[in-house]
Amino acid sequence: MGARTLDLVLKAIDAGDKDKAKELAKRMKQEFNFLHDGYFFWVTGLQTYIYKNYGIEAVEEAEREAHTIEAKVVFKPPEKTDIRTRVEHLASGLRGHMQPIEIKEDDKTISLSMKPCGSGERLIQMGGYDPETGLARVNNPHPITWGKKDFPMYCVHCPVMEALELEGTGQFGAVHIVTDPIYHGACEFVFYKNPEDIPEEFYTRIGKKKPSSSKNS
Repeated sequence: MGARTLDLVLKAIDAGDKDKAKELAKRMKQEFNFLHDGYFFWVTGLQTYIYKNYGIEAVEEAEREAHTIEAKVVFKPPEKTDIRTRVEHLASGLRGHMQPIEIKEDDKTISLSMKPCGSGERLIQMGGYDPETGLARVNNPHPITWGKKDFPMYCVHCPVMEALELEGTGQFGAVHIVTDPIYHGACEFVFYKNPEDIPEEFYTRIGKKKPSSSKNS
């Protein structure tokens, strides 16, 4: 009972017991989901408390502080800044949500999307914002809601992370293409091969101004 499931999976593989390994792999996913889903409900509960008692500006302040700390410890940016490295780095993080990732490329962009989003969209689908659960939506448009109203509270971290990266590096990492409302359809993380091709609307919706010129990374 006290052994790590990962160790048991590897032991079953080494023993050639495929059925046991598959069974344990499914168990490991359930165990991970228990914490994964619990944490995003927990975080959104904290955000909801801040929003209801102190307002949206306090939510933005808390989000900025939290993401600055985690970037130093957990979500460290890759040392290389070429687009391939940045796409692979994002994909490695998104896989932690345990959802299939669709990757598309054209002449201008590379996009990644989960089907569905493994956190924000699943929280909606699981009833997190239903009245009986009580998680908040942001009522009015704000830069940390991409200018949208009735915005799912958990999802404000995405506009905040866009703003922080832009402020820190002068460039976007991936911009988010989202539906309105967010529930209908998966979000896309889109890398532009040439930063100058990024539409101005992606800057203005988070309260920023598009630079007059950019350089490729």
